Amino acid sequence: PILYSYFRSSCSWRVRIALALKGIAYDLVPVNLLKDGGQQFSAEFKAVNPMQQVPALKIDGITLSQSLAIIHYLEDTRPNPRLLPQDLKKRAQVRMIADHIASGIQPLQNLSILKQMGEKKMEWAQSCIASGFQALEQILQHTAGHYCVGDEVSMADLCLVPQVSNAERFKVDMDPYPTITRINKALLELDAFKVSHPSRQPDTPPELRA
Repeated sequence: PILYSYFRSSCSWRVRIALALKGIAYDLVPVNLLKDGGQQFSAEFKAVNPMQQVPALKIDGITLSQSLAIIHYLEDTRPNPRLLPQDLKKRAQVRMIADHIASGIQPLQNLSILKQMGEKKMEWAQSCIASGFQALEQILQHTAGHYCVGDEVSMADLCLVPQVSNAERFKVDMDPYPTITRINKALLELDAFKVSHPSRQPDTPPELRA
């Protein structure tokens, strides 16, 4: 497998966690979203992913983009350890939380939107994340065990940790979200979340390395 990734991309981080949890070795091709006007806009990368976004994963003779689609494929083809619960209600809750983050929070504060916000980008990102986290905190109070849904690591957790990292980068006050904070802390102690961390990637700048 070949993963096209950017160290700081939260969507790429989700996939790196999934690959680490499932013990899938891969080659990493860094795509720097800032350098050269954005390497994702090169003709070479557009041939890999016409949406010109990371991550993209070449695996089993196909190329997939969109982090949740990639994770679903890994789950379907390499089901151990599972990232979706067997219980159908819990499975629906995991998908709901993953979508809440991947569709309802992250896209509003990603690089392309922030560029358009200009000087207001920090204020905008904080507002979008805080609004999403208020809802998420409420949801997790009903679904959480040790992790987002019960006591097994799931696709929801793969989305949560990178989004909390974004929140910290944009200096969002995390005090109102004790459940999110507790789960995030527990997940960051797991090896798969450590090795996939933005501070430990081949393309991480020296000053940001762990």
